[in-house]
Amino acid sequence: MVGQQQAPSPAVEEIGAQPTRWTRRHVLDIDDFSVEEIELVMSQADAMSEVLSRDVPRVPALRGVTVVNLFYENSTRTRTSFELAAKALGADVVNIADSASSVTKGESLVDTVRTVQALGADIVVMRHAQSGAPYLAMRHSEVSFLNAGDGWHAHPSQALLDLYTLRQRIGSVRGRKVVICGDVAHSRVARSNIWGLATMGAQVVLSGPPTLIPREFSGPQEGLLPPVRVDHDFNSAIEGADVVMMLRLQAERQQSGLLPSLREYALLYQLDEERLARAASGAVVMHPGPMNEGVEISPAVAHGARSLVESQVTNGVAVRMALLYLVGNRRREARS
Repeated sequence: MVGQQQAPSPAVEEIGAQPTRWTRRHVLDIDDFSVEEIELVMSQADAMSEVLSRDVPRVPALRGVTVVNLFYENSTRTRTSFELAAKALGADVVNIADSASSVTKGESLVDTVRTVQALGADIVVMRHAQSGAPYLAMRHSEVSFLNAGDGWHAHPSQALLDLYTLRQRIGSVRGRKVVICGDVAHSRVARSNIWGLATMGAQVVLSGPPTLIPREFSGPQEGLLPPVRVDHDFNSAIEGADVVMMLRLQAERQQSGLLPSLREYALLYQLDEERLARAASGAVVMHPGPMNEGVEISPAVAHGARSLVESQVTNGVAVRMALLYLVGNRRREARS
Protein backbone atom coordinates (compact mmCIF):
# COMPACT_ATOMS: atom_id res chain seq x y z
CA MET A 1 0.00 0.00 0.00
CA VAL A 2 1.26 3.46 -0.93
CA GLY A 3 2.49 5.39 2.11
CA GLN A 4 2.73 2.30 4.30
CA GLN A 5 6.25 1.46 5.46
CA GLN A 6 7.35 -2.10 4.72
CA ALA A 7 9.10 -4.14 7.38
CA PRO A 8 12.72 -4.86 6.57
CA SER A 9 13.66 -8.40 5.63
CA PRO A 10 15.35 -10.55 8.31
CA ALA A 11 18.68 -10.29 6.51
CA VAL A 12 18.58 -6.50 6.61
CA GLU A 13 17.68 -6.59 10.29
CA GLU A 14 20.64 -8.89 10.95
CA ILE A 15 23.02 -6.60 9.11
CA GLY A 16 21.63 -3.59 10.92
CA ALA A 17 21.97 -5.21 14.35
CA GLN A 18 24.53 -3.84 16.77
CA PRO A 19 27.22 -6.51 17.32
CA THR A 20 27.89 -5.88 21.00
CA ARG A 21 30.78 -8.33 21.15
CA TRP A 22 32.90 -6.58 18.53
CA THR A 23 35.32 -4.14 20.15
CA ARG A 24 38.12 -3.86 17.59
CA ARG A 25 38.84 -0.54 15.97
CA HIS A 26 41.33 -2.13 13.55
CA VAL A 27 41.93 -5.53 11.95
CA LEU A 28 45.70 -5.89 11.61
CA ASP A 29 46.13 -9.62 12.22
CA ILE A 30 44.18 -12.52 13.70
CA ASP A 31 46.92 -13.84 15.98
CA ASP A 32 44.99 -12.50 18.98
CA PHE A 33 41.45 -13.22 17.76
CA SER A 34 39.30 -15.34 20.04
CA VAL A 35 37.09 -18.16 18.79
CA GLU A 36 34.07 -15.94 19.52
CA GLU A 37 35.42 -13.10 17.39
CA ILE A 38 36.09 -15.40 14.46
CA GLU A 39 32.60 -16.88 14.80
CA LEU A 40 31.16 -13.36 14.79
CA VAL A 41 32.93 -12.61 11.49
CA MET A 42 31.61 -15.88 10.07
CA SER A 43 28.01 -15.13 11.07
CA GLN A 44 28.20 -11.62 9.65
CA ALA A 45 29.67 -13.05 6.43
CA ASP A 46 26.61 -15.32 6.19
CA ALA A 47 24.39 -12.24 6.25
CA MET A 48 26.57 -10.51 3.65
CA SER A 49 26.42 -13.56 1.38
CA GLU A 50 22.63 -13.29 1.48
CA VAL A 51 22.87 -9.65 0.44
CA LEU A 52 25.17 -10.52 -2.46
CA SER A 53 22.68 -13.14 -3.69
CA ARG A 54 19.93 -10.55 -4.22
CA ASP A 55 19.00 -9.02 -7.56
CA VAL A 56 20.30 -5.70 -6.23
CA PRO A 57 23.24 -6.62 -3.96
CA ARG A 58 23.33 -3.39 -1.97
CA VAL A 59 22.49 -2.23 1.55
CA PRO A 60 23.03 1.22 3.08
CA ALA A 61 24.81 -0.13 6.16
CA LEU A 62 27.87 2.14 5.70
CA ARG A 63 26.23 5.08 4.00
CA GLY A 64 28.23 8.22 4.78
CA VAL A 65 31.41 6.23 5.53
CA THR A 66 34.49 6.81 3.38
CA VAL A 67 36.74 3.82 2.72
CA VAL A 68 40.18 4.43 1.21
CA ASN A 69 42.05 1.57 -0.44
CA LEU A 70 45.70 2.53 0.03
CA PHE A 71 47.77 -0.02 -1.86
CA TYR A 72 51.55 0.24 -1.97
CA GLU A 73 51.74 -3.12 -3.76
CA ASN A 74 49.99 -4.27 -6.90
CA SER A 75 46.86 -6.31 -6.29
CA THR A 76 43.86 -7.40 -8.29
CA ARG A 77 41.82 -9.81 -6.18
CA THR A 78 42.25 -8.16 -2.77
CA ARG A 79 41.81 -4.54 -3.86
CA THR A 80 38.84 -5.30 -6.10
CA SER A 81 37.28 -7.46 -3.39
CA PHE A 82 37.51 -4.70 -0.78
CA GLU A 83 36.19 -2.14 -3.28
CA LEU A 84 33.17 -4.28 -4.18
CA ALA A 85 32.57 -5.00 -0.49
CA ALA A 86 32.59 -1.33 0.50
CA LYS A 87 30.31 -0.32 -2.38
CA ALA A 88 27.86 -3.12 -1.55
CA LEU A 89 27.56 -1.60 1.93
CA GLY A 90 26.88 1.86 0.55
CA ALA A 91 30.24 3.39 1.47
CA ASP A 92 32.09 5.97 -0.57
CA VAL A 93 35.27 4.40 -1.96
CA VAL A 94 38.56 6.01 -2.96
CA ASN A 95 41.40 3.98 -4.48
CA ILE A 96 44.97 5.21 -4.08
CA ALA A 97 47.87 3.33 -5.66
CA ASP A 98 51.51 3.91 -4.79
CA SER A 99 52.35 5.05 -8.32
CA ALA A 100 49.54 7.62 -8.27
CA SER A 101 50.27 9.10 -4.84
CA SER A 102 52.71 11.66 -3.51
CA VAL A 103 54.91 8.79 -2.33
CA THR A 104 56.60 9.09 -5.72
CA LYS A 105 57.55 12.64 -4.66
CA GLY A 106 59.07 11.50 -1.39
CA GLU A 107 56.05 11.68 0.92
CA SER A 108 56.30 9.35 3.91
CA LEU A 109 53.70 6.78 4.91
CA VAL A 110 52.79 8.81 7.99
CA ASP A 111 52.33 11.98 5.89
CA THR A 112 50.11 10.12 3.44
CA VAL A 113 47.95 8.66 6.20
CA ARG A 114 47.55 12.07 7.85
CA THR A 115 46.56 13.57 4.50
CA VAL A 116 44.01 10.83 3.86
CA GLN A 117 42.55 11.39 7.32
CA ALA A 118 42.33 15.15 6.76
CA LEU A 119 40.41 14.51 3.54
CA GLY A 120 37.72 12.63 5.47
CA ALA A 121 38.67 8.94 5.43
CA ASP A 122 36.99 6.77 8.05
CA ILE A 123 38.51 3.38 7.19
CA VAL A 124 41.79 2.75 5.37
CA VAL A 125 42.44 -0.62 3.76
CA MET A 126 46.21 -0.83 3.45
CA ARG A 127 48.59 -3.15 1.62
CA HIS A 128 52.29 -2.51 2.07
CA ALA A 129 55.53 -4.33 1.24
CA GLN A 130 56.99 -3.65 4.69
CA SER A 131 55.94 -5.79 7.63
CA GLY A 132 54.38 -3.67 10.37
CA ALA A 133 53.45 -0.71 8.14
CA PRO A 134 49.77 -0.68 9.26
CA TYR A 135 50.88 -0.65 12.91
CA LEU A 136 53.00 2.44 12.25
CA ALA A 137 50.16 4.15 10.41
CA MET A 138 47.71 3.32 13.20
CA ARG A 139 49.81 5.19 15.76
CA HIS A 140 49.68 8.40 13.73
CA SER A 141 46.01 8.50 12.76
CA GLU A 142 42.49 8.34 14.15
CA VAL A 143 41.07 6.33 11.24
CA SER A 144 40.46 2.58 11.37
CA PHE A 145 42.86 0.29 9.49
CA LEU A 146 42.24 -3.04 7.81
CA ASN A 147 45.45 -4.81 6.91
CA ALA A 148 45.28 -6.12 3.33
CA GLY A 149 48.75 -7.64 3.61
CA ASP A 150 51.99 -6.31 5.07
CA GLY A 151 55.29 -7.75 3.96
CA TRP A 152 55.77 -11.33 5.17
CA HIS A 153 53.75 -10.64 8.30
CA ALA A 154 49.98 -10.98 7.99
CA HIS A 155 46.95 -11.11 5.70
CA PRO A 156 44.00 -11.43 8.11
CA SER A 157 41.13 -11.08 5.65
CA GLN A 158 42.55 -13.89 3.50
CA ALA A 159 42.77 -16.22 6.49
CA LEU A 160 39.20 -15.37 7.51
CA LEU A 161 37.81 -15.95 4.03
CA ASP A 162 39.68 -19.27 3.91
CA LEU A 163 38.06 -20.30 7.20
CA TYR A 164 34.68 -19.21 5.87
CA THR A 165 35.17 -21.19 2.66
CA LEU A 166 36.12 -24.29 4.63
CA ARG A 167 33.10 -23.91 6.89
CA GLN A 168 30.85 -23.84 3.83
CA ARG A 169 32.42 -26.96 2.33
CA ILE A 170 33.44 -29.22 5.23
CA GLY A 171 31.91 -27.61 8.32
CA SER A 172 33.98 -27.11 11.46
CA VAL A 173 37.76 -27.41 11.11
CA ARG A 174 38.14 -28.62 14.70
CA GLY A 175 40.14 -31.83 14.66
CA ARG A 176 40.67 -31.63 10.89
CA LYS A 177 44.14 -32.11 9.42
CA VAL A 178 45.20 -29.11 7.35
CA VAL A 179 48.47 -29.26 5.41
CA ILE A 180 50.04 -25.97 4.32
CA CYS A 181 52.74 -26.58 1.73
CA GLY A 182 55.25 -24.30 0.07
CA ASP A 183 57.04 -21.09 0.91
CA VAL A 184 55.77 -20.69 4.45
CA ALA A 185 58.73 -18.55 5.51
CA HIS A 186 57.85 -15.67 3.19
CA SER A 187 54.06 -16.03 3.17
CA ARG A 188 51.84 -13.62 5.09
CA VAL A 189 48.89 -15.78 4.05
CA ALA A 190 50.44 -18.82 5.71
CA ARG A 191 51.16 -16.99 8.96
CA SER A 192 47.62 -15.68 9.33
CA ASN A 193 46.11 -19.01 8.32
CA ILE A 194 48.25 -20.88 10.84
CA TRP A 195 46.90 -18.67 13.64
CA GLY A 196 43.30 -18.80 12.44
CA LEU A 197 43.22 -22.54 11.85
CA ALA A 198 44.94 -23.33 15.15
CA THR A 199 42.56 -21.05 17.05
CA MET A 200 39.61 -22.92 15.57
CA GLY A 201 41.06 -26.28 16.57
CA ALA A 202 42.58 -27.60 13.33
CA GLN A 203 45.65 -29.85 13.30
CA VAL A 204 48.09 -27.84 11.17
CA VAL A 205 51.00 -29.50 9.37
CA LEU A 206 53.61 -27.45 7.50
CA SER A 207 55.48 -28.98 4.58
CA GLY A 208 58.13 -27.70 2.20
CA PRO A 209 61.90 -27.47 1.80
CA PRO A 210 63.77 -26.73 5.06
CA THR A 211 64.90 -23.40 3.55
CA LEU A 212 61.26 -22.29 3.21
CA ILE A 213 59.91 -23.35 6.62
CA PRO A 214 60.65 -20.99 9.56
CA ARG A 215 62.98 -22.71 12.00
CA GLU A 216 60.95 -21.54 14.99
CA PHE A 217 58.19 -23.98 14.02
CA SER A 218 60.58 -26.94 14.09
CA GLY A 219 61.64 -26.55 17.71
CA PRO A 220 59.82 -26.26 21.06
CA GLN A 221 57.17 -23.55 20.64
CA GLU A 222 56.43 -22.99 24.33
CA GLY A 223 53.11 -21.27 23.74
CA LEU A 224 54.63 -18.38 21.76
CA LEU A 225 53.47 -19.81 18.44
CA PRO A 226 50.38 -21.77 17.46
CA PRO A 227 50.82 -25.55 17.75
CA VAL A 228 51.89 -26.98 14.39
CA ARG A 229 53.82 -29.97 13.13
CA VAL A 230 56.52 -29.84 10.42
CA ASP A 231 57.00 -32.63 7.90
CA HIS A 232 59.38 -31.82 5.05
CA ASP A 233 58.29 -34.97 3.17
CA PHE A 234 55.17 -33.84 1.33
CA ASN A 235 54.13 -37.40 0.49
CA SER A 236 54.10 -38.19 4.21
CA ALA A 237 52.54 -34.89 5.28
CA ILE A 238 49.55 -35.21 2.97
CA GLU A 239 48.52 -38.66 4.20
CA GLY A 240 44.94 -38.44 5.49
CA ALA A 241 44.74 -34.66 5.14
CA ASP A 242 41.30 -33.06 5.06
CA VAL A 243 42.57 -29.80 3.56
CA VAL A 244 45.63 -29.14 1.41
CA MET A 245 46.57 -25.48 1.12
CA MET A 246 49.25 -24.74 -1.46
CA LEU A 247 51.30 -21.54 -1.43
CA ARG A 248 52.66 -19.65 -4.42
CA LEU A 249 56.35 -20.17 -5.04
CA GLN A 250 58.05 -16.94 -6.02
CA ALA A 251 60.80 -17.15 -8.63
CA GLU A 252 63.18 -15.06 -6.51
CA ARG A 253 63.42 -17.93 -4.03
CA GLN A 254 65.35 -19.91 -6.63
CA GLN A 255 67.43 -16.90 -7.62
CA SER A 256 68.41 -16.26 -3.99
CA GLY A 257 69.73 -19.78 -3.57
CA LEU A 258 66.91 -21.13 -1.41
CA LEU A 259 66.04 -23.76 -4.02
CA PRO A 260 68.25 -25.72 -6.43
CA SER A 261 65.71 -25.52 -9.28
CA LEU A 262 61.98 -25.12 -9.97
CA ARG A 263 62.02 -28.55 -11.59
CA GLU A 264 63.25 -30.21 -8.42
CA TYR A 265 60.77 -28.24 -6.32
CA ALA A 266 57.90 -29.36 -8.54
CA LEU A 267 59.12 -32.95 -8.38
CA LEU A 268 59.06 -32.96 -4.56
CA TYR A 269 56.27 -30.53 -3.65
CA GLN A 270 53.83 -30.08 -6.52
CA LEU A 271 50.27 -31.08 -5.66
CA ASP A 272 49.13 -33.36 -8.47
CA GLU A 273 46.40 -35.98 -8.68
CA GLU A 274 48.71 -38.77 -7.56
CA ARG A 275 49.67 -36.93 -4.36
CA LEU A 276 46.12 -35.76 -3.72
CA ALA A 277 45.05 -39.42 -3.72
CA ARG A 278 47.04 -39.81 -0.49
CA ALA A 279 44.77 -37.32 1.29
CA ALA A 280 41.40 -38.18 2.85
CA SER A 281 38.69 -39.18 0.38
CA GLY A 282 36.81 -35.90 0.78
CA ALA A 283 39.86 -33.66 0.97
CA VAL A 284 39.67 -30.18 -0.53
CA VAL A 285 42.36 -28.02 -2.12
CA MET A 286 42.99 -24.31 -1.51
CA HIS A 287 45.36 -21.71 -2.93
CA PRO A 288 45.37 -17.96 -2.15
CA GLY A 289 46.49 -17.11 -5.70
CA PRO A 290 47.91 -16.26 -8.02
CA MET A 291 48.75 -19.86 -8.90
CA ASN A 292 51.87 -21.06 -10.69
CA GLU A 293 50.24 -23.99 -12.45
CA GLY A 294 52.80 -26.65 -13.19
CA VAL A 295 55.01 -25.57 -10.29
CA GLU A 296 53.27 -25.83 -6.89
CA ILE A 297 50.01 -27.22 -8.29
CA SER A 298 49.02 -29.11 -11.41
CA PRO A 299 46.34 -27.66 -13.70
CA ALA A 300 44.18 -30.78 -13.20
CA VAL A 301 44.08 -30.25 -9.43
CA ALA A 302 43.83 -26.45 -9.61
CA HIS A 303 40.64 -26.69 -11.68
CA GLY A 304 39.39 -30.04 -10.41
CA ALA A 305 36.29 -30.94 -8.42
CA ARG A 306 38.12 -30.69 -5.10
CA SER A 307 39.47 -27.20 -5.72
CA LEU A 308 37.98 -24.37 -3.66
CA VAL A 309 40.00 -21.64 -5.39
CA GLU A 310 37.02 -20.00 -7.11
CA SER A 311 34.98 -20.18 -3.90
CA GLN A 312 37.81 -18.45 -2.05
CA VAL A 313 37.67 -15.53 -4.50
CA THR A 314 33.87 -15.31 -4.33
CA ASN A 315 33.75 -15.49 -0.54
CA GLY A 316 36.34 -12.75 -0.27
CA VAL A 317 33.70 -10.10 -0.93
CA ALA A 318 31.29 -11.36 1.75
CA VAL A 319 33.99 -11.71 4.42
CA ARG A 320 35.44 -8.28 3.67
CA MET A 321 31.94 -6.81 3.80
CA ALA A 322 31.63 -8.35 7.26
CA LEU A 323 34.92 -6.83 8.42
CA LEU A 324 34.13 -3.39 7.01
CA TYR A 325 30.69 -3.48 8.60
CA LEU A 326 31.97 -4.56 12.02
CA VAL A 327 34.74 -1.95 12.07
CA GLY A 328 32.48 0.76 10.66
CA ASN A 329 29.78 0.02 13.21
CA ARG A 330 32.37 0.11 16.00
CA ARG A 331 33.35 3.64 14.92
CA ARG A 332 29.73 4.78 15.02
CA GLU A 333 29.24 3.31 18.47
CA ALA A 334 32.38 5.07 19.72
CA ARG A 335 31.10 8.42 18.44
CA SER A 336 27.61 8.09 19.92
